[in-house]
Amino acid sequence: MDNNKLDTITNLFEGKEIRSIWNSEKEEYFFSVVDVISALTDSNIPRNYWSDLKRKLKNEGSQLHENIVQLKMKSQKDGKNYLTDALDTKGILRLIESIPSPNAEPFKTWLAQMGKERIDEVFDPELAVNRAVDYYRSKRI
Repeated sequence: MDNNKLDTITNLFEGKEIRSIWNSEKEEYFFSVVDVISALTDSNIPRNYWSDLKRKLKNEGSQLHENIVQLKMKSQKDGKNYLTDALDTKGILRLIESIPSPNAEPFKTWLAQMGKERIDEVFDPELAVNRAVDYYRSKRI
């Protein structure tokens, strides 16, 4: 993921800091779960919110918790590195779908739109070609 994609993610979170780490082995960014929860909920203690949500998801049969990795990330409070629950992009998007908060609704709408567009492209591959050409042209400018 390039810096433009990271900027897009930051914009989606309305400028709130979401810590991330590039995993070169998996060629994937991993994002702090607690930061995402903090940005999307009004929780005063996002760690407790995450603990409760994780338990609820597990009881519902979600396998999201199996994709959690612990990565050292710099604390926003004291600047030290601590192990932090993190998820890759797919996991973070799945997490967002699970957060019952009005702040998460714009993400859910965006995800639904992206899903609809990709399904439309399955039935009409020309749409995918046109999207790729438009994207390419926008990057050349």
